[in-house]
Amino acid sequence: MNSIFSDIAVAAPKILLPKSGLDLRKWAVIACDQFTSEPKYWEAVENEVGDAPSTLRMFLPEVYLESETPEQIDARLSAITSSITKYIDEGILEELEPGFILLDRQTKFNASRKGLMLALDLEQYDFTPGNKSRIRATEGTVLSRIPPRVRIRERAPIEMPHIMVLINDPGKTVIEPALAALSGNAAVSDGSPGQLVYDTDLMCEGGHIRGFFTPAGSPVSEQVISALRALLSKSEDGFLFAVGDGNHSLATAKKHWENIRDGLSEEEKQTHPARYCLVEVVNIHDAGLQFEPIHRVTFGLTKETLLSSAREYFAANELSIGRSSAFAKEGCADGSQTILVTDGKEDFTLLIGKPSHTLAVGSLQGFLDSLESDSIHTDYIHGEDSVRALAAPDKLGFLLPDVSKDSFFETISKEGVFPRKTFSMGEAVEKRYYLEAKKI
Repeated sequence: MNSIFSDIAVAAPKILLPKSGLDLRKWAVIACDQFTSEPKYWEAVENEVGDAPSTLRMFLPEVYLESETPEQIDARLSAITSSITKYIDEGILEELEPGFILLDRQTKFNASRKGLMLALDLEQYDFTPGNKSRIRATEGTVLSRIPPRVRIRERAPIEMPHIMVLINDPGKTVIEPALAALSGNAAVSDGSPGQLVYDTDLMCEGGHIRGFFTPAGSPVSEQVISALRALLSKSEDGFLFAVGDGNHSLATAKKHWENIRDGLSEEEKQTHPARYCLVEVVNIHDAGLQFEPIHRVTFGLTKETLLSSAREYFAANELSIGRSSAFAKEGCADGSQTILVTDGKEDFTLLIGKPSHTLAVGSLQGFLDSLESDSIHTDYIHGEDSVRALAAPDKLGFLLPDVSKDSFFETISKEGVFPRKTFSMGEAVEKRYYLEAKKI
């Protein structure tokens, strides 16, 4: 049975799940990079978990990185390694045969977001802007963020994914029919296609999640592979997977694989588990996947300084200043871009007639970077209400248009990556919860 599909950079992994009977509400915990400024959230998680087996004992919440000493962090990492070893040795984690999990996530914001758990071939992933690999980053990778994460990964015998990868499937041919087929067999529990492997509420307002396993070689798995191949055949430059959440985590997995690859035989290089990274694949056209623009507030910037600087910076781009049109626009019919600016009292617009970047956020980000100084700096803000609450005559807010799902993949192909902090996928509580794992 083939479980590696090199042409589409996919493998059917041996997924680790907690044994039957465990309290999955206590087991599943939100991704490590969420609520990093809210220690009370993580205190609530600790209280919820107590002494029960939990993924909380298998990762390092980033909230602790700034507040604890290197010695404390090292102690945490040692405890993580011990917990993982204990869970494997005591059978708390059980390994499925090679296959996929189709899942359905409900939250208070969206009734359904469908996903597909599989492994991606790190040999076919590249985070360099402008590359033509099967798997591509959507934002610039900060190289300094990778080594500390690699040190954590080197000590871990398994990985747990909070990486969400997007496919461009407007016809809904890959995930949706597979999940429909499996969920119709939810009562099956003997390992055949349609096995319900988890069905649980998620702590701290995370909603609810169900997952159905199908082994490699089953009709549903074959349909998934065939549909992914069909998607690839429609790509002009071989682009199949875009990393939506977890860009730096996937980059870390890539670097870790490169560190161990040279010491392996040619045969080992083809099948080593560290070569394949467990991810959740989501269709960008899923109605339950909400894209929100990330706005900007620039501290120390007045309207007068903005206007004089913008006229100079955009001198070749036919900039004009207008009264508020009450919205920001991406890709107007004439190719222009409109950015809404507020000082907390009144709004006005920057109209860029001939932009040099495909997206308004790209045009704006270059300009704001040029203003950065000891007295002027920019913060990245979610939600229009938050921007307006912060805006003041010396603290200007920039409201950006929505990111188009229809042009998302095309923009990556053309621009290489999005400007940093372009979009957010869903609310914080909708991010991935650690539930599944894989040996590396």
